[in-house]
Amino acid sequence: MQKHPLIIALDFNNLQEVQSFLRPFKGKDLYVKVGMELFYKEGPTIIHYLKSEGYQIFLDLKLHDIPNTVKKGMQSLASLGVDLVNVHAAGGRTMMEAALEGLEAGAIGKRPKLIAVTQLTSTNDEMLRNELLIQHSLSETVISYARLSQDSGLDGVVCSVLEVPMLNEVCGSNFLTVTPGIRLASDAKDDQARVATPADAKNAGSSMIVVGRSITKAENPLEKYELMKNEWDGVTV
Repeated sequence: MQKHPLIIALDFNNLQEVQSFLRPFKGKDLYVKVGMELFYKEGPTIIHYLKSEGYQIFLDLKLHDIPNTVKKGMQSLASLGVDLVNVHAAGGRTMMEAALEGLEAGAIGKRPKLIAVTQLTSTNDEMLRNELLIQHSLSETVISYARLSQDSGLDGVVCSVLEVPMLNEVCGSNFLTVTPGIRLASDAKDDQARVATPADAKNAGSSMIVVGRSITKAENPLEKYELMKNEWDGVTV
C-alpha cells in the first residue's frame, strides 16, 4: 500500500465508463474508491475487475444498520478482498465492533482496514443544529465520533481536512484520517461545504485524500491526477 495514497473516486454509472476512464492510467499504481452508485449497479463484478488490474480499493458503502446486519454485511464485503471499508460512526459502538467481527470472519488473509464516517463533508453547523438536532458544534461532534470509533477498535475515520490536526492530537497520528472534498484551488466546490487542496491536506497531516470530480471530470484526467498527486506528495515541478 502506498504510504499516503491519493484515492480516485470512481463515481461512474457502470463498468464500461470505469474502463474507459482508467484506460490512460494503465500501469499506474492506483488506489480507487467504489461508492454506492457504482457498486449497486455492477455489484462484485466491478471489484473483481479492479482487483484484476492490480488496483487497491476503498469500498465506500457507509454501512449503518443494526449490529447483526452490519456484521453479516461486512463478512460478505471482506470476502471480496478490498483494502478499505467504512461505516457510519453514528451507528454506535456495538455496531462498529460488530463490523470488525464481520470483517475478521470474512477476510481472506489480511482484513480490510475499517474507518468510520464522522460527519459528511456536505454537513455544516446549521444543518447539524436545525436538521439533525445536535446542539454541539461540528468540531465537537467529529471529535466525539472519532474517539468512539477508536475506542471501538477501528483503524480511523473519514473527516474533513479542517478536522485532521485536532484528530491527530486527540487520537494520535497512527489513527487514519481519510479526507474527501479535495480540490485544486481553481476547481469548483460542487455540493461539498468543506473542501481543501492537496497541499492543505498534506500540511494538516491527512493520511489519505479522496479526489473525485476534479480528476474524473477533467479534460485530461491523467494529467490532472499527476498534478494533484505531485501537490499531495510535495513534489515541485
